[in-house]
Amino acid sequence: MKINQAKRLKGGKWEFDQNVSLKEPLVLVFADRYQLESKDIFNEVKELYPDGHLVFGSTSGEIMETNVYDESIVVTAIEFEQTSFTIVSENVSDYVDIEKMGLAISNKFDKDKLRHMFIVSDGSFVNGSGLIEGLESAKGFKASITGGLCGDGARFEKTLTSYNENPKQGEVVAIGFYGDALEVSYANFGGWTPFGPERTITKSEGNVLFEIDGKPALDLYKKYLGDKADELPQAALLYPLTVQQNTESEPLVRTILNIDEKENSMILAGDVPMNSKVQLMMSTTDDIAEGASNAAEQAMENRENKPELAILVSCVGRKLVLDQRTEDEIEEVAEVIGDQARITGFYSYGEMAPFAGKNECQLHNQTMTLTLLSE
Repeated sequence: MKINQAKRLKGGKWEFDQNVSLKEPLVLVFADRYQLESKDIFNEVKELYPDGHLVFGSTSGEIMETNVYDESIVVTAIEFEQTSFTIVSENVSDYVDIEKMGLAISNKFDKDKLRHMFIVSDGSFVNGSGLIEGLESAKGFKASITGGLCGDGARFEKTLTSYNENPKQGEVVAIGFYGDALEVSYANFGGWTPFGPERTITKSEGNVLFEIDGKPALDLYKKYLGDKADELPQAALLYPLTVQQNTESEPLVRTILNIDEKENSMILAGDVPMNSKVQLMMSTTDDIAEGASNAAEQAMENRENKPELAILVSCVGRKLVLDQRTEDEIEEVAEVIGDQARITGFYSYGEMAPFAGKNECQLHNQTMTLTLLSE
């Protein structure tokens, strides 16, 4: 595996870590949404990697090595020496529902040989839970899935992504990896603590939450936020919900992506099933950094080889809590996985990964999610 990284900070020029010649590399381009709105961005990166397969995704913060940047572009180009990959891109506007789009994406891969799928998805229109359900519903689908929903800072206006074209809204890009030489491991961990009374979801539809304990969900949430209610939806990132469907299921964390004042409802990054138990959550900087370390330790368990590439997808809510200490959680990861691994990634509106020791993917919020690759 050969890797070349580059970055361009706001108002600056391209900076390269080393001049490595790569053949038909996978090129991951994570950038602030405003940077991706430039009509020249695709051609600009294409000039850097003429035969590259370019995957773009907007972010709520860009990760390269142990640094976190804002309003920048970070590029990681990977030439696999014993692994092949296929990329499929579809737009949510072309499908009646997200599950059908997920199914259509999976059916374009050779599912018998597919080892792993990494997703870079629109984060505004896509219900992450529904996308995963559709991807895994394809007959014969056995691959593991990781990835994330693209971000837009803490603005929640629009997200952009694309494959080999100018970034646009509504796009879901799936990268499928093939080959026995590829070792992939993954993990996620939060570091958030539930507080307050446990309540029950009494009305919801997909990822839209209408009522908790028979009362309008938005009213109840605003009551808890107090003065911070005026700062919604951004303020919601500091107080996500833990959602547990039943006593056997693992609790999932859900972030409020937007609110609907007219319907008195909240739109979340993933499904919030009826009759699930919910609680508010909160965290501290130390707990979040420790959570990132735990995720890295889980991802390193049972690996045969040291990772060569680490793709980190962390949540914008974690970034807001960490504030000036955002890089702490990246440094915690780097310390565990070793300095031989190149690090890239982004802050997101939702993270995709199975729970530790399982293969079925879940949508998470407020977690650090790692995908570790080596050949």
